[in-house]
Amino acid sequence: MPGYDAPIFLISVAAERAGMHPQTLRTYDRLGLVVPQRTRGRGRRYSARDVDVLREVQRLSQEEGINLAGIKRILQLAAENERLESENARLRAHGPGRRVFTADTTGDVVAVPLGTRLRRVESAGTMVLWRPQR
Repeated sequence: MPGYDAPIFLISVAAERAGMHPQTLRTYDRLGLVVPQRTRGRGRRYSARDVDVLREVQRLSQEEGINLAGIKRILQLAAENERLESENARLRAHGPGRRVFTADTTGDVVAVPLGTRLRRVESAGTMVLWRPQR
C-alpha cells in the first residue's frame, strides 16, 4: 500500500477527491500553494497529503475568507513548524545530560557527545556551545 506522500493521483482524481476543478489545481501549482510531484513526461501526480492540503486550502478560503497569499503563508508556517518539531525531537533523542549542542559550518545545530573537544576554526568565526541545565 502506498504511503501518505506517495504521488499516485492524476490531476483529475486529486481534483475530484478535493472537490475542485482540475484547473484550480493547476492554478494552485503555479502559485506554489500545492506543488505536486512530476512524472518524467511532466504530468502532475498528487499524494494523499496533497489532497488533504487542497481541502485545507479550500476550507481556509471559503470558510475563513483568507486570500490565497495568506493561505500560502499559513502553509509555509505550518511546514516550518513541522520541520522544527522534527528537529526538536531529533535533538531530544540524545537524552538529558549526555548532549552538547553546537553549530556546524553551515549553521545547522548538531549534537556532540559530552567530553568532545572542539577546535575553533578561525575562518568560520566564533563557535558557541550550549549545555542544557541539569
